[in-house]
Amino acid sequence: MDLKLKICGMREPDNLSRIEALQPDYLGLIFYRDSPRYVSEEIEILEPGIKITGVFVNASEEEILEKSKNYNLAAVQLHGEESPEFCENLKDHFSRSETPLEIIKVFGMKEVFNFDRLKPYEDIVDFFLFDTRGKNKGGNGITFDWDLLKEYPSSTPFFLSGGIGLEEIAAIKLLYSNFKTEGNQDLFYGIDVNSKFETAPAVKDAEALKIFRERLYN
Repeated sequence: MDLKLKICGMREPDNLSRIEALQPDYLGLIFYRDSPRYVSEEIEILEPGIKITGVFVNASEEEILEKSKNYNLAAVQLHGEESPEFCENLKDHFSRSETPLEIIKVFGMKEVFNFDRLKPYEDIVDFFLFDTRGKNKGGNGITFDWDLLKEYPSSTPFFLSGGIGLEEIAAIKLLYSNFKTEGNQDLFYGIDVNSKFETAPAVKDAEALKIFRERLYN
């Protein structure tokens, strides 16, 4: 199963080094001031090949570009009400850099979702991320109805997020097998985990994440 693993909400240096050793595909740094995982200090990532992702909520273009440079980001995750035009302007900026950044646009899900909302973004962003719509902008620790994704109409790959822990492994594999049966497994691009692996805000349980990774891919 070729699913990327993104571990979001990292900050604390000692914990970060332990999580880096697991070599996830993406590590998320949250630049949203209302988050308990907000990053305000310099962070050093030592493991090569891990894509550092900045998470923003309705931030200005200037702030995103500044953080992208200062933290050597490989991707930005837009978790607010960013418009297609806003995303396109970012894409234009990123396309002129030596290493263009990936753009991940987040959509909150619950019992129903109008997939027509994705269409204006489809030729602009690199990935969608589907998270549970809740009181917080991410990190709510609850899942949404994944059956909604069985009729996924877009050609843009997506990350699955929202309340993912060890108990969700079987359901992840089942959803992936549904896409594989249709020959569309490339659309189910990755898994994004956060709060269910925390022992404190921005502190992840490295042993639990190691078990998660082993069980998910075996």
